[in-house]
Amino acid sequence: MWRIDGVAPKVWTAGQLRFALTAVPDEAHVHVGVADGPGNFVDGYDEFVLVHAEPVEQADGTKTVPQQVRFTLFAGAAAGAYYFEVD
Repeated sequence: MWRIDGVAPKVWTAGQLRFALTAVPDEAHVHVGVADGPGNFVDGYDEFVLVHAEPVEQADGTKTVPQQVRFTLFAGAAAGAYYFEVD
């Protein structure tokens, strides 16, 4: 595992993702590891699976800033991995 403590994680581009996936078979499931702390995958991470992807419009609520569209990957817990909190 790698660690980049104290450094803001660098957001990947679509090109970097495409390159990283070149040797991955089409039928392979995509898992997403979310660090327990900023940039820290050494001390643990939560595992999710990729469930959807689409362009998402980002708006700041004003008309002064042009609306941006970001391509977003959506992840969820693997089937059977949800833990429901009971009050």
